[in-house]
Amino acid sequence: MIYIIVSLSLYAVIMAVLSFIGYRKTKSTSDYLLAGREIHPIIMAVSYGATFISTSAIVGFGGAAGQFGMGLLWLTVLNILVGVLIAFIVFGKKTREIGHKLGTNTMPELLSQRFDSRFMQGYAGLLIFLFMPIYASAVLKGIVDYVAKYTGANFDVILIVLSVLSAVFVIMGGLKGIMFADAFNGAIMFAGMAFLIIYTYSLLGGVNEAHEALTRLPDMSGVKEQTDGLVKGGFSGWTSMPKMGTPVWWNIVSTLVAGVGIGVLAQPQLSVKFMTVKSGRELNRAVLSGGIFILFMTGVAFTVGALSNVSFYNETGEIAIKAAGANDAIIPSFIKMFLPDWFGGIFLVVLMAAGISTLNALVHSMGTALGRDFLKQSLKLKTNTVKLTRIAMGIGLVISAILTWLSGKLDVSMAIIAIGTSLFYGLCAATFLPTYIAALFIKKFPKKAALASMISGSAISLFWLFFVQEKTAGSLQICKMLFGTTSIVKGTALNTFSMVDAIVIALPLSVITGMIAWAIIGNVRESEPAGVLNSAG
Repeated sequence: MIYIIVSLSLYAVIMAVLSFIGYRKTKSTSDYLLAGREIHPIIMAVSYGATFISTSAIVGFGGAAGQFGMGLLWLTVLNILVGVLIAFIVFGKKTREIGHKLGTNTMPELLSQRFDSRFMQGYAGLLIFLFMPIYASAVLKGIVDYVAKYTGANFDVILIVLSVLSAVFVIMGGLKGIMFADAFNGAIMFAGMAFLIIYTYSLLGGVNEAHEALTRLPDMSGVKEQTDGLVKGGFSGWTSMPKMGTPVWWNIVSTLVAGVGIGVLAQPQLSVKFMTVKSGRELNRAVLSGGIFILFMTGVAFTVGALSNVSFYNETGEIAIKAAGANDAIIPSFIKMFLPDWFGGIFLVVLMAAGISTLNALVHSMGTALGRDFLKQSLKLKTNTVKLTRIAMGIGLVISAILTWLSGKLDVSMAIIAIGTSLFYGLCAATFLPTYIAALFIKKFPKKAALASMISGSAISLFWLFFVQEKTAGSLQICKMLFGTTSIVKGTALNTFSMVDAIVIALPLSVITGMIAWAIIGNVRESEPAGVLNSAG
């Protein structure tokens, strides 16, 4: 316990100092919302990575890897190719350039200015504020679960303390304080995950020995009985992909890999990072450090999650999901059972760093979405932007904390953290990605087509999440209350669709809707701000 107290005390002091520095350096609305647009590229890259990789990635998706295996490493591949290379080089440069020329401070504002639509900014801002708390609660739950598991402390007390700490850190310092803290958090995360992977492999006798043991595990005594349910769902071992078209395959490929791997391009809390650097050249410099950081964070979490099965089996005779009792408890249980006591305290700080960095960015985005995008710009309230944003941040954080508390009452066998994360990522992809691409790269794309794409994407995605996709619809319970079933297609000829993630359906339909509207309306130059896209190339 002494390790935990010392580690957390040091962490809290350093974070408070960094937030205070951010507060002292914040002199304008641009400083508060965009860190003054002068952030160093390496700090931006680490901040982007620390925001992207949260406790949901380490605890939630690491736990999913413990249950389903190393197939989740395809998400690491997609994170690097899409979340770093394409995001920085293709999307980042255009976002920074057009954002600077238009003087925009948020992603909804960029879309609004580009298409000259106040409604678009308000709609996007309200949607982000209403649904981002689901993702924020998944992040919070990851931290709270680990602290509760490791220390035995009360879940509700931990939740309140962490929520208050986050409120102090983010509301005081603005984005400048957040990015200073992110650089510190990123360094802690990298060091902690490096030790974790090295120790895990040494625990299992080396890299080759560990992977060979994991490959052999499904054939070991007692394991077939424990994996019977998974095997019926398509599971074929922790070092191979599940059988194509099965429920487990759809869960990994469409929900966990595609949902997050593609959805990252349309995340408002990440896209705003591109507007914080001076030039496109700075983004080129950020690619290498961002790629290495993402590779290490996700690769380690998913590998350790899968390998934990060998350690649990050797010690208890049970696979990870059985020994830990829940998907989200696999990583916390592994740390507590198999790593040195002193590392438990250090890893708690690693998770705090991962969680707080993401949570701060999400709270900031919720605040700007409601305060600036919806209330200030769309409804034209005359209250000071920073004041509105701070109030909205507080409201968003309270909602997130309530959802976290409610998630603690759900069935522990559900992968709540991973599902909550992929749900929001998929919703953002279907709602914003086609319009975002049009805003950056298609000069003559009309406003009405952009609105049609955005509204249809969000409507189809939400309908699918609430009534068709069984994993989410079953959790949200609305379909059950209205129709008495966890999916309206379950048990019908369309039963396969109950396994398919919303992004697979909603994103293509959002694109098609926008293209049809464009074909009907034709090229409308009025949606193109004078000189902006022409000068941006």
